[in-house]
Amino acid sequence: MSGERLRITDAAHAAMVAHALAGVPFEACGLFAGSVEDQARGPSVDRFFPMRNTAASSTLYLLDGQEMLEVEGSADEAGAVLVGVMHSHTHTPAYPSPTDVADAARFDPFGVYTYIIVSLEHPDPSLRAYRILDGAITEVSVDVGPVDQALVDEVPVEEALVDVVPVDVEPG
Repeated sequence: MSGERLRITDAAHAAMVAHALAGVPFEACGLFAGSVEDQARGPSVDRFFPMRNTAASSTLYLLDGQEMLEVEGSADEAGAVLVGVMHSHTHTPAYPSPTDVADAARFDPFGVYTYIIVSLEHPDPSLRAYRILDGAITEVSVDVGPVDQALVDEVPVEEALVDVVPVDVEPG
């Protein structure tokens, strides 16, 4: 495990797990982001953008390119930056599969994104995070908690609340 830590708010964590559960029997997926200013202290997540798995598969996910552009635009408008990709594993551990590693090499060749996997293998979902670069998988520690106190001190609480952006998902 690296010394890197991913900070994620309770609400963003809960939204990712809820999206994973709602996606069953298919893998669920989405993008997550955090305010630009918060990234200077390491990767930070305060918003989750659930997306449709266009593969409609229980063993792989595929993000829609147009939907990704729309999510990136929404994040930009909110003063946030995309931090990574979340997806679920419906019957396997929260560890990148060979397909996940190959996808990371194709779509994130510089290893910029953090990859969150929510495993539904057991009754209690588990969430783990990774960096994937040149085929190497490095686990990233995940700290889940309330909105960071530093953020609360700088921004009125009602403005600091987490944004969870719903996306209408059409079956099939």
